[in-house]
Amino acid sequence: MRFAKNRLRAAASAAVAVAMGAAALTALPATASAAGDGLSVQYRTSATGATADQSEPWFKVKNTGSTTVQLANAKIRYYFKADSAGASYRFACSWAVKGCANVTGTFGTLANPTATADRYLEIGFTSGAGTLAPGADTGDMQLRFYQSTWQSLNQSDDFSFGASQTSYADWSKVTAQLSNTTLWGQPPAGNDPTNPPTDPPATGATLFDDFNYSAYNDPKISAHGWSVRSTSGGPGVSGATWAPENVTFATTSGNSVMNLETSTAGTGESTKQTEVFTNARKFKNGTYAARVKFNDAPKYGPDGDHLVQTFFTINDLTAPMADDYSEYDFAYMPNSGWGETSDILYTTSWETYQADPWVAVNQHTEGGQSYNGWHDLVLTIDNSSIKYYIDGQLFGTHDSAYLPERPMSINFNQWLIDLAGQTSTTARAYDEQVDHVLHVKDQVLTPAQVAAKVTAYRGAGTTFEDTVPSS
Repeated sequence: MRFAKNRLRAAASAAVAVAMGAAALTALPATASAAGDGLSVQYRTSATGATADQSEPWFKVKNTGSTTVQLANAKIRYYFKADSAGASYRFACSWAVKGCANVTGTFGTLANPTATADRYLEIGFTSGAGTLAPGADTGDMQLRFYQSTWQSLNQSDDFSFGASQTSYADWSKVTAQLSNTTLWGQPPAGNDPTNPPTDPPATGATLFDDFNYSAYNDPKISAHGWSVRSTSGGPGVSGATWAPENVTFATTSGNSVMNLETSTAGTGESTKQTEVFTNARKFKNGTYAARVKFNDAPKYGPDGDHLVQTFFTINDLTAPMADDYSEYDFAYMPNSGWGETSDILYTTSWETYQADPWVAVNQHTEGGQSYNGWHDLVLTIDNSSIKYYIDGQLFGTHDSAYLPERPMSINFNQWLIDLAGQTSTTARAYDEQVDHVLHVKDQVLTPAQVAAKVTAYRGAGTTFEDTVPSS
């Protein structure tokens, strides 16, 4: 992500197909996360046909417990059967009492496909959705999803679909989770949406950073092995600079959060990009994880710039097409770019490339939808494959041909592809935020184990640890 500005676009030519099977259905009882917690979900549909242009699941989520619920910690899942193995879907919110801007929708693939479900739509909430007091509900959420090709959907074989549900009623074929614990519903067999965290391995060299710093020039940043970039060069807009002063830190919900601001007034000279990376290239096989907030809209000024928001690990290209190059990316483009026409997130595993003439050898998985908001990003590398997870769900598996040959650094950056998305000369700025980062050397952790390990660090009051040896 630091050297060649056209590389994500090249990745789009190497997409992988995912095949899915089928299995039987059983019920999974709901569990309680803590005394006083409780959620229920009411469902109705306004598209009752066995086939439809789009599915229209409408929901109300109710707090049935005795404590106030932060909606940002709640998720619900609607399970369905994909219309083909390669089908992709788009989510939309037509209207919501809480505001459509505060309702998110992402799609995932079930680990254990059944006869009536191999995908799910997960509904989440931003912090702007606020809270639910005991007994309160979200009110109407009029949601819909459709195939990206606008081909008709077959709803008759969808696990969560109810053709006769034309008015709101409790519906156990959707699940509700609060803080990663299932409180409502019965998912398809073998697909508990929240695998209870297990104890992570006690051993294993680890880097953990909670980004508990005062400013970009806090001496602890360099002491802990990080650099805040100020040097010139790509990727990004010609003439742009990398502005360390635009990397700031603040406390949010009790956690220190790093903020990367990228700003422009429509010229290369006015464009200030941001990047933070480890000085050492000492990270190879194992688990990489970060909690990152992608933002679709600018914090001020006009929207539309072709922006890239990232979390990745990389080493240097020693020569064009060198076979010891490695890079593994989460890269989100909230305003399209490189010929894309909508929001899209790429995970890309690189074998090598050359810049001129452009040649790329990589494998990628893409999600063509909005990923606005906080997300738990996990990357695992062992001796057989590379796996990418988003919010606890497997997003993509890449082949052994793309495994790393040399250790890498860990990086976050935010930059502009070009100035074609928004031609205004009005100043605007975009934020990418990072809550924490974790690497465990030579151990593949599940997303649940990652969450448990981060919780253990925070419970112990540990804001930084680095026991990963220099390579």
